[in-house]
Amino acid sequence: MPVTRLNPEGMYRSPVFSQGIILPANARILLIGGQNSVNAQGEVVARGDVVRQTEQALVNLQKVLEAAGAGLEDLVKVTIIMQQDIDLNAAFGAWMAVWGQRTNPPTVSAFRVPSLSNPDFLIEIEAQAVLP
Repeated sequence: MPVTRLNPEGMYRSPVFSQGIILPANARILLIGGQNSVNAQGEVVARGDVVRQTEQALVNLQKVLEAAGAGLEDLVKVTIIMQQDIDLNAAFGAWMAVWGQRTNPPTVSAFRVPSLSNPDFLIEIEAQAVLP
């Protein structure tokens, strides 16, 4: 049984997120912890630049997906957590650029918080994917 994405009539239909998703009973689910702007050397990338930090977090997210044999198209839930003064449109624009023209987008939630675990982090992205 495949993953079913829901975008009911009478609700906004977005090319980059779904309103709901039904997972099959036998789905293997990958839980991806919060990815931020830390590179492979453990350095914070692009202090003060939410677009570059979002891009790095998405690079990290894709590396976890690849390690599990999955890709962006297998995402079913994405949560974006950002410092409260960050421009959501800039961060979401970086997400949209990575998502591109793929169909069947995941559900997406965004939260603003006073701070993240490191004061240099502007954004963190966690996700869930159904493994192929």
